[in-house]
Amino acid sequence: MNLLLLSNSTLAGDEYLAYAKGKIQSFLAARQVTEILFIPYAAVSFSYDEYLAKVQKVFGEFEVQVRGIHCEPDPLAAVAAMQAIVVGGGNTFHLLQQVWQQGLIEPVREKVRAGTPYIGWSAGANMACPTICTTNDMPIVQPQSFEAFDLIPFQINPHYTDVKLQNFAGETRDDRIGEYICANEGKYVVGLREGCMFLLENGKLRLVGTKPAKIFKNGQDAREIAPDEDFGFLL
Repeated sequence: MNLLLLSNSTLAGDEYLAYAKGKIQSFLAARQVTEILFIPYAAVSFSYDEYLAKVQKVFGEFEVQVRGIHCEPDPLAAVAAMQAIVVGGGNTFHLLQQVWQQGLIEPVREKVRAGTPYIGWSAGANMACPTICTTNDMPIVQPQSFEAFDLIPFQINPHYTDVKLQNFAGETRDDRIGEYICANEGKYVVGLREGCMFLLENGKLRLVGTKPAKIFKNGQDAREIAPDEDFGFLL
């Protein structure tokens, strides 16, 4: 499989996808992709058309055409025909609900497992996991299932931070992930910090970025793994 999974779309003070633009361009160029299918269903407070235009502005800089799946008369045929699939961030529950309603889980899964490149950021990275259970989002709608595309065997927590707010007595991100691994023994969760991404190609998983990822598994101490270290154990 060929996956590029980003923690986030925008770094503070930067333009949309600016930090990842070069990696996205090289990822697609290496696979001779000139047209992608964009799934905008994570958008809630703005329209799918607005989202499509926003993404097209970025991808157009390296001459890649973006087609929105919501504009396609036959979404399943579009998935089957497209050179690459891109899933944007937003609300993960809304995204998953729409994907299930459109009957896209199996078609996208089969297409990507067969080699079609997949790019996802934030909620789109969550969708590559077995489930969306390690998203940070509020469940504003109820999907048919929490099952996602299941392209990788581990869970990602995008936008991961271990910052502890002063005078805040609520649960931290680590606490919430700790609950997940207690309830789901044997599952790995990766805290993917902003500005970082996973690249999976030729059967090898690599962390791209300047910050380490934090690895959680029940019965083990959470540990930091730097970008130049081996992540093969997750596969």
